[in-house]
Order: sequence, then C-alpha cells, then structure tokens
Amino acid sequence: MNLPTLRLSRAIAIVERQVYLMKGSPARVVPLFGFVVIDIVLWGFITRYLGTIATGMNFVTSLLGAVVLWDFCVRVLHGVTMAFFEDVWSRNFLNIFASPLSVGEYLAGQVVSSMCTSTVGLVAMVLLATLAFGVPFAAYGVMVIPFLLVLFLFGIAMGILGASCVLRWGPPAEWFVWPIPAVIAPFAGVFYPVATLPAWMHPIARVLPPSYVFESLRAVVTGGAFRIAPLLIGAALAIAYVIAAGWIFTRVHRHAVRSGLIARYSAETIT
Repeated sequence: MNLPTLRLSRAIAIVERQVYLMKGSPARVVPLFGFVVIDIVLWGFITRYLGTIATGMNFVTSLLGAVVLWDFCVRVLHGVTMAFFEDVWSRNFLNIFASPLSVGEYLAGQVVSSMCTSTVGLVAMVLLATLAFGVPFAAYGVMVIPFLLVLFLFGIAMGILGASCVLRWGPPAEWFVWPIPAVIAPFAGVFYPVATLPAWMHPIARVLPPSYVFESLRAVVTGGAFRIAPLLIGAALAIAYVIAAGWIFTRVHRHAVRSGLIARYSAETIT
C-alpha cells in the first residue's frame, strides 16, 4: 500500500532539489523568461516584416506559432538535461544512486522538473506572442493540446537520450546535447513544409514526431481541416522514443555501476 506513495515521494524529491537550487540562486530563474523574450521579440518582428512584403500568408500565426511550439519542445529537452547536468557539475551521482532511489524514479523526477520549467516558459511565450503580436492561440483552444503533448514527449525522449550520452562519456559529451534542436529542426520542417526538403531528407522527416506536428499545424493555420491521423503517428513515434530512451539510460546506468564509472565520475573524460 505504501510503496507507490514512497516511490512518488522519491521522484518529487528530485523536483524539490531543483526548487531549492532556484531559491538559493535566483539567477537560475532568469533563463526561464529571458530567452523567451528574446526569441519571441526577434521572431515577432521578423514575421511582422514578412507580412508587410508578402500577401496571402499569415506569417505571424504560422511562423511565430511554430517558434512558440518548437521553443517549448527545446525547453522540455533542456529541462531534462539541465536538471541532469546539475548532478554532473556537482559530482552528485554517487550520492544519488547510493540512495534507495531507482533509475525510474530519478528519470520521473527529471521529467516532472522539465514539465514545470517548460510550462512556465510556454505560458510566458504564449502571453507575449498574443499580447505583443496578436497570435490567436485562444482561437484554437484545446486543439493545441495534442500538438504540445507530442512535442513534450519527443523533448523528454531527446533529453533522456542526451543525458545517457553524458552519463556514458562524461561531462565533455554535453556538447552533443546543445546542438540537438539545431540538427533536428531542418528535418522536422519546423518553419517550412517537409515537401520543400530534398528527397533524401524525407525518410528522416517521417521518423521525427515534430514533422507531423508542424505539418498538421500549417494545415490548420491555412484553413485546412484538423487531421488526427498524422498526430497519432507522431504520438506513437514519440512514445516509442521515450521508451527507447529510458531503456538506453537504464543500460548506460547499469554499465556505469558495474564498471565503476559512477564512483570515478568527474569533470574529466570517462573512458
């Protein structure tokens, strides 16, 4: 009877640690809003300018809306990895995994932490994009939720996968994590239809959940019907990636424990 409650409390402890870190260093809170303002203001004026030189396309809704959703996905990814990096930088792994905390509970705590921080950023982005540039998010209502859910799952999967790389190869491998959004965005068709990509990029786009999100988003914005089938494909892929990423992290953690890497984890390269 008490086991699920105990495990939930362990996962919440990971979230609580992030809260204390932010309370102890208010500067950690600034990135939740600072980069949001920069992104929305920059892209907001770009889309407004495009709207003055071209007709027949609502750039503010299509492009700025895509920026908001993609930025949300990126923040979910970074929410997982940044919470993980706090343990990397403080060399705290031995303390964490010497406790009764399981790998699943640790990952659950990281996911909840990411959910909280990314939601704060999303609310700030939506308010700024709506009030300053007139993006009609309210007009789409609950229709936006499936788009956000798929992007959230994909961001979690990429965050866990990035954390697995760092756990396996050490802190220098964090440089594999930061470029992930920039590498994925061209294939996912965030700012343009997948049809504009070269033929060799299409198979890659088909296995990326965000491509289904942004293709469906553009169809809705341009007056087309809301199609659930592409989002279901994207959701299925995202769930599969989350499961695969969790399995990879578990295997890497097991290797780190058996080989002694956890005990020797430092700011140097781990081999």
